[in-house]
Amino acid sequence: MDRLRLIKMAAILSALALCGAAAAPIEADDISGAGATFPYPVYAKWAEAYKQQTGIGLNYQSIGSGGGIKQIEASTVTFGASDKPLEPADLKQNGLVQWPQIIGGVVPVVNIPGIKPGDLVLDGPTIGAIYLGNISRWNDPAIKKLNPTLALPKLDIAPVYRSDGSGTNFLFTNYLSQVSPSFARSIGANTSVQWPVGIGAKGNEGVANQTAQTSGAIGYVEYAYVKQTNMTYARLINHDGKTVVPEAKAFQAAAASADWAKAEGYCLILTDQPGAASWPITGASFILIHADSKDKSTLAALKFFDWAYRSGRPLAEGLDYVPLPGPVVQLVEKTWQDAIKVDGKAVWTAK
Repeated sequence: MDRLRLIKMAAILSALALCGAAAAPIEADDISGAGATFPYPVYAKWAEAYKQQTGIGLNYQSIGSGGGIKQIEASTVTFGASDKPLEPADLKQNGLVQWPQIIGGVVPVVNIPGIKPGDLVLDGPTIGAIYLGNISRWNDPAIKKLNPTLALPKLDIAPVYRSDGSGTNFLFTNYLSQVSPSFARSIGANTSVQWPVGIGAKGNEGVANQTAQTSGAIGYVEYAYVKQTNMTYARLINHDGKTVVPEAKAFQAAAASADWAKAEGYCLILTDQPGAASWPITGASFILIHADSKDKSTLAALKFFDWAYRSGRPLAEGLDYVPLPGPVVQLVEKTWQDAIKVDGKAVWTAK
């Protein structure tokens, strides 16, 4: 076996270890989950550290928010994960409890020859026009107006979008629907929409890869994917008209006014928030668990998420996610105590 094949094999084995070796049989105490790709980088880091500390693994399928919702509703996993919060009526109908686990940002990424990370500035209406097919070249006057000193090529734009049911799709389309009336009318906000132009790809990973491989492409992914692979991101003009860079403090600024205590079922959306420093496509990723489950791994899952809140903060911050503030963690764990049961019995004692 040559050196190149050894390197490739080592990389594959490393990736399997990071995601909890999904192909291996699940141990009795291991936790199963499925859903959003948006938080996958931090869930993988948490899973690796938690396994080392406790011996308990997390088998998390990064299949998109739509798939996660379907799997938890079908009780095929202990928890589902979604970046689109379910409405209180949907939670009640399906017997689910929901809470926010982590906050991050969705970031436009581009592949334009000669353009480096942060060179390009875009705003919501312009991105909306690109995804509607109304702006089709990078040297379009609308883009040049936002970037008067940037040498933009006469290159066709290749929009890349999520082809699967996705919370990242929801955050992206929710934001564009707020800032572009024509986008709201033509496409609207949802986990899955009908895109008039572009190339579909599955998951944040798929969009990141497709954008990197396609000259002239624009896509949208969670910031951890940008950071881990050094993708070329665009700066954005936010609600207050300020040009902002995607980073943890910008996501934190967008979440600063979030009042989780008043949000029924923690159903709160953080896109297009006011504030000079706010990143406009910010959102929380949510966990879904049955209110009264027969799944004996429910308590193990709650212990994992409690550990993530309290001990997983440095790992989250290292990927530019924003951990939830302490008072919100206390609020969530009170919800666990009051609302989550296994075989009719409460399983969590608030700390």
